[in-house]
Amino acid sequence: MRRLWPDPGEVDDLVALVAAEARPPHDDRPWLLVNMVASLDGAITIGDRSGGLGGPADKAMFSALRGVADVVLAGAGTVRAEGYGPARTSDAIRAARRTRGQTDVPRIAVVTRSLDLDLTTPLFIEPEAPTIVITCASADAGRQEAVAAVAEVVVVGDESVDLAAAFAQLRLCGVAIVTCEGGPSLNGDLVVADLIDEWDLTVSPLLVGGEAGRSSRGRNPVVPAGMRLDRMLEDDQFLLTRWVRDPNRRVAAPNTG
Repeated sequence: MRRLWPDPGEVDDLVALVAAEARPPHDDRPWLLVNMVASLDGAITIGDRSGGLGGPADKAMFSALRGVADVVLAGAGTVRAEGYGPARTSDAIRAARRTRGQTDVPRIAVVTRSLDLDLTTPLFIEPEAPTIVITCASADAGRQEAVAAVAEVVVVGDESVDLAAAFAQLRLCGVAIVTCEGGPSLNGDLVVADLIDEWDLTVSPLLVGGEAGRSSRGRNPVVPAGMRLDRMLEDDQFLLTRWVRDPNRRVAAPNTG
């Protein structure tokens, strides 16, 4: 693996490089990074799953970014489509996490308004740390009770999930870094809520075509978030980029009236 930007050179330890990158939490919420893989033409799935886009480098980055997180966040659709299970970490990452004062593995948090989750999967019956389910007050009360029997339920918002309130609550519980793994609707909501500090994008050397979706979708933000390139790596024609929030790069949203 090579670092193209900044300071070109070989990368001997990806886990250490990612862990050394600055991710300071805010006073009122954790640092939020979004990790996605996309084809050259912007597709985020092949056959409704992201796995076909990735390679060894993408898998290594996926593991490294999970390794720095206190919580791994995903929408219920992504959890169902990708068959999410409990977070697993290597012995080396566990040791590094202990040194930083983190738990051995990050907790998984699922955002869902409907609570349409299979509670018999390993995500709920085999986690080292209890799974968090983030929902809203309008979710079915009986379903909330069933989920609460196997997970920690966080209720924020009335008719829809209040992501800002959820992040504030996570920060009060000591969460400093959240890694979000999508999907597009959740990413779009995070863009609108202006909660994203970092966007980690792996560009896959494929052209997919078809009707595959983009990395985020939903309402347009009031003001598009400005980002700057912080790091670019290359391995086997995959580009692994890190973009961080740039408050000086703001543009007015287009007038659609």
